[in-house]
Amino acid sequence: MGYIILTIGIVTGIAANSLGKISEGFTKLTPTIACLILMSITMFSLAKAMTVIPVGFAYSTYSGLTVTGVLIFAMIKYNQIPNMYATIGIILIIVGVVMVNYLGKLN
Repeated sequence: MGYIILTIGIVTGIAANSLGKISEGFTKLTPTIACLILMSITMFSLAKAMTVIPVGFAYSTYSGLTVTGVLIFAMIKYNQIPNMYATIGIILIIVGVVMVNYLGKLN
């Protein structure tokens, strides 16, 4: 159940960060309100997920997948194609998330 709540946090985090760009520095009212609501849902979901999932696992998964999702959004919406170094960096982030979740151990 914790990972379902975390998934909600990741999806709403990607949407909120994407709306941050669309709101043009919070000058457009509708995207600004939607961004703030989604960010509130994101933080609530992340906090709830951390009651079940260890903090390090939850936050590394949230941050890594949200960064990756926002990058994919930027590629699709704004045609912002990352260069080789950015691509390698994103791959390393994804590998790091997988390692933390499947190979990481708690003492």
